[in-house]
Amino acid sequence: MKQLVLLLFIILLCVTGKAFAQMPNDAIYMSKNTACLALSYGHSSWDKYWENSLKRPNFNIGTHTTQNAMAMLAVGVTKNLNVIAGVPYVWTKASAGNLMWQNGFQDASLWLKYRFINKSGFSLHAIGGASIPIGNYVPDFLPMSIGIQCRTATARLLARYWNRPTGIYLTASGSYIFRSNIKIDRDSYLADGKLHGTNRVSVPNAFDASARIGYQKAAIQAEVFAEYGACDGGDNIRRNDMPFPSNNMKSTVGGVYAKFQPKNIGVNARAAYVLDGANVGQSTSFSVGVLYQFRYIKADKNPNMHQ
Repeated sequence: MKQLVLLLFIILLCVTGKAFAQMPNDAIYMSKNTACLALSYGHSSWDKYWENSLKRPNFNIGTHTTQNAMAMLAVGVTKNLNVIAGVPYVWTKASAGNLMWQNGFQDASLWLKYRFINKSGFSLHAIGGASIPIGNYVPDFLPMSIGIQCRTATARLLARYWNRPTGIYLTASGSYIFRSNIKIDRDSYLADGKLHGTNRVSVPNAFDASARIGYQKAAIQAEVFAEYGACDGGDNIRRNDMPFPSNNMKSTVGGVYAKFQPKNIGVNARAAYVLDGANVGQSTSFSVGVLYQFRYIKADKNPNMHQ
């Protein structure tokens, strides 16, 4: 996937103090009247995938690669309420065969993150998000498609315990993702062992869960994580066939994340590996990003991060 947005080069240079970027899956918040712009690059590749439960190569694809460039903006409305928006640009390629590569803007997303309990190091967070396709990409061309053209709505609950003296924290979260039907450029298709005489495809909803253990103190954050995601229903890739948006894609992922942000400018990095799955590639992925915090409303106090 590729999320390259060359907008937002005009940012106010009026920042002091420590700053920490935040994401829709963590418990870090921008303080009131501050914002953080994150620009990142991601790379994911695989040469084996699970066709249902059978792990196999496909020599007509070789190594499949997805790259992305992302612009994401996090805004502190209050110390307990943040708004996050992101736009990705994505491109795919294969090292073998003659499948046409795809590239373009994928889906724009908007998130609200609200901390409703914060006491003695323990916090609970309600997170909601939605996404809509903004690019005219083809969803019915997996695995070369850059997305599946459905609108989504996500509900997430996140809990964290942070021991401030030691810097050690534990985070757990769970989400449910509602996904809309899509239209494809053909009059019929096979799914669930049936022939459907329509161009409308029912994309299954999905859910995920994650657990993280890490260290956060001063300018440093580092963690290891495990994530599981699956569709709520759906079918499997048929033998020697291409994937389809109605497939029940499942994955178990392990990875590491690190961030260094001594003041308003910082960097982060993430690496992950798919340990097990169904109807997905066994991918190795990494991403790197640059973070920049600024105050969008002037105030007397330093824009320090709230945790």
